[in-house]
Amino acid sequence: MSSERYHQHFTVSWDQLHRDVRQLSHQLVERDFQGIMAITRGGLIPAALIARELNVRLIDTVCIKSYDYREQGGLEVLKGADHDGEGWLLVDDLVDTGKTARAVRDMLPRAHFVTVYAKPGGRPLVDQYLTEVGQHCWIQFPWDMGVAYVEPLVDQVRK
Repeated sequence: MSSERYHQHFTVSWDQLHRDVRQLSHQLVERDFQGIMAITRGGLIPAALIARELNVRLIDTVCIKSYDYREQGGLEVLKGADHDGEGWLLVDDLVDTGKTARAVRDMLPRAHFVTVYAKPGGRPLVDQYLTEVGQHCWIQFPWDMGVAYVEPLVDQVRK
């Protein structure tokens, strides 16, 4: 992660993610979606959780490779969609600068687009989100973290 770009950190645990996605699902429960379109890879887990909560069985993906903080560049669409999104719920974990969101919004202009987390730069591109975070905040998702042993403090200090 680029220290120049990110000044804050927000760590999301599996439990927190599940609670947040359930809360977002509560806002969607009255709507009727024919299917869910997950934006890979970050949208896969939230889409699966939302699909369970809304009892939606038809799930598809839009696969986009975006270049991360180390490689500034464009997007590569690995798998698009064969419809305009009418009646579909489009799901991603986060909308950041809006670069990926803009490409997917152009592909599926009639889909209802939701993210769990939204930064100001991309927020206008989604129809709904649960939590806003600062533009310069790095979100650490649980699928990017591992559990590791940490020595007791007393052992660290005595070395």
